[in-house]
Amino acid sequence: MLASLSISNFALIDKLGIDFSDGFSTITGETGAGKSILLGALGLVLGKRADLTSLKNKEEKCVIEAHFQIANYNLQAFFESNDLDYENETIIRREILPSGKSRAFINDSPVNLQELQDLSLFLIDIHSQHQTQELSEEIFQFQIIDSVADNLESINHYSAILSTYKKDKSQLVTLNTKLQTLLKEQDYNTFLLDELLAAKFKVDEQEELEQVYKQLNNVEFIKENLDKSLALANEDQFGILQNLKEIKIALQKTISFSVEYQSLFDRINSVTIEFDDIITELSQHTENLVHDPESLELVNQKLQNIYNLQKKHQVKSIAELLDIQNDLDNKVVSVVELEFEINKLTVKIENATSELDTLALNIRNNRLQAVPVLSEKLIFILEQLGMPNVRFNMELKETDHYFLNGKDELQFLFSANKGSDFGLLKKVASGGELSRIMLAVKAILAQYSSLPTIIFDEIDTGVSGEIANKMAAIMKDMSTKMQVFSITHLPQIAAKGKTHYKVFKSIQGNTTISELKLLTFEERIVEIAEMLSGKDISDSALNHAKALLN
Repeated sequence: MLASLSISNFALIDKLGIDFSDGFSTITGETGAGKSILLGALGLVLGKRADLTSLKNKEEKCVIEAHFQIANYNLQAFFESNDLDYENETIIRREILPSGKSRAFINDSPVNLQELQDLSLFLIDIHSQHQTQELSEEIFQFQIIDSVADNLESINHYSAILSTYKKDKSQLVTLNTKLQTLLKEQDYNTFLLDELLAAKFKVDEQEELEQVYKQLNNVEFIKENLDKSLALANEDQFGILQNLKEIKIALQKTISFSVEYQSLFDRINSVTIEFDDIITELSQHTENLVHDPESLELVNQKLQNIYNLQKKHQVKSIAELLDIQNDLDNKVVSVVELEFEINKLTVKIENATSELDTLALNIRNNRLQAVPVLSEKLIFILEQLGMPNVRFNMELKETDHYFLNGKDELQFLFSANKGSDFGLLKKVASGGELSRIMLAVKAILAQYSSLPTIIFDEIDTGVSGEIANKMAAIMKDMSTKMQVFSITHLPQIAAKGKTHYKVFKSIQGNTTISELKLLTFEERIVEIAEMLSGKDISDSALNHAKALLN
């Protein structure tokens, strides 16, 4: 429950601190006194966004702090999952700095707004006037039925599976599209791959083949020049080899005269040996040179195949052709791998479909059992609220579509008067009827939830007299299970509160401020009498106020 609230430098509030009790509390005050400011401050604590307009004094920070007693609500798991310190009296603090930046804390641990919003779902329900329109929305109508049907756990399980199911379906579409694209190119890719594989390329093969081709294509020219070189080297009288030998003999005769001559002799001897080796190799090459048209043709064909494939794939080397070959091989293999992934994903989706259908059927069956129970409870409460002929017709239609909460569509129809046709709430229910129906819904939901606190912001709109008494009695009955606040303009409801708070404005210097105070019994009499008769309080109004307060 909300134990206390302190506010500083917020809107028309300079400083305010108030403690709250359990049970049923009422809050009254003139229009514009600041009730909406209180709700706005509480909304900030619960995670709503703020801006600099929230600051009363733009030079100072705004601080709003709320204390919640949560010992009986099993929230330890939430605190653990969000890595927060758990305290039986949990303190939520919100700060808005003059710079416009905002900070939030849970038990002095910094948190983001989403964490505040998540925690607020377990702490408090603020029912504002516009929320009455939610009665006409299918998602809220389902929430009512599912609360009575105890479907929350099943729907959470269903939603988790549905989320994965949708991702898998999207992935399956992507994979199938990719597969169709690959299949269209499959035959051509396979042809290109086979063509490259048949060539049996090696990385340096092109250079080697081009060298062999040049040699085979110029055998006669090469042989002619090799033979000429051999002739010049080996001619009996004037050949190079013969001249080298004579130089060697001449130098040998001088070696005894100087080490320099010895060195020259050694060098000419080395040249002679090397030249002799060259002549031997020239002779071998000459003998190996054979005119071979068949080999020349084979080499030429292989080179032409390389050139043609390079032109076809717009590359300039065998290395690039090999890269293309690997890419084509991967594409061909990808088809097989994709088909495997698609089959695997299809099986997973089929299993999820089966599980979703089973859960959706269980959710539907629970709803079918809950509908008459909910209808009976609503009628019972609304009869007390002056709607004796009210009827509801809640039709569940099973579909093939997977919605976020099952496979049902809902027609939530209403009739307020005997003999009148059923119609949609937003079309046939008046504002006063909607307020009473919403109160009945909240009263029923209170029986099925462990929510600590609910605040009704003028839920009594459009009602008065005895109906207001009945509404107050229902809220008071709700307060036996939870903390209930009612912001009201009706004295009948204000009088039913265990505690009564008043919001009012006062002038301090040149500034108007809003304040909130807990009324004593005597102050309550005056406040309720004023609500009955206005500022000029009559004796009859005072007596009536005392009667309302018993």
